[in-house]
Amino acid sequence: MKPTMMYTIIIIAAIVLMSAFGLTLSPTVPLKVPADMLGDVLYVCPAADSIWDGIARGVIQMRKPLIIAFLFAIMLLMAVWGWALYQNLLKDKFNRDAFKNPWSYTKMLFWATVTIIILMYTPNHFRSVHLQNAGGDWVLCENNTPGARAVRANMVETR
Repeated sequence: MKPTMMYTIIIIAAIVLMSAFGLTLSPTVPLKVPADMLGDVLYVCPAADSIWDGIARGVIQMRKPLIIAFLFAIMLLMAVWGWALYQNLLKDKFNRDAFKNPWSYTKMLFWATVTIIILMYTPNHFRSVHLQNAGGDWVLCENNTPGARAVRANMVETR
């Protein structure tokens, strides 16, 4: 196994174990919440507007054309694979070269789709919330995140 592959596996295993057991690299002191609010509180933080959030908003605005282009590419992919299969069935022998273009097109479409999905859905996309009677962008966070605020759960609306 190549060293980079082993390094990647070690890093992924460390991330999974740290997530599963709640370990952090820089622990902070959790917020103190009054006892009467303990079951009815969510923690929110101001959303840091990064370049990735701007890119995600721009790509999400083009969602419908992207879906149309993706479905068109899938139809072309089916036609290319079908043609390669037809050519092999017509000659009644397996020709590996007929599948080189369809396979490279499949890989290209897969990675383009993965890249666009990653660009569309940044982590803040899934954590974004709207607070009643509060302006600005907010995200759900943990009670020990710097800048966290405890708010009543009924004041938080998903976007």
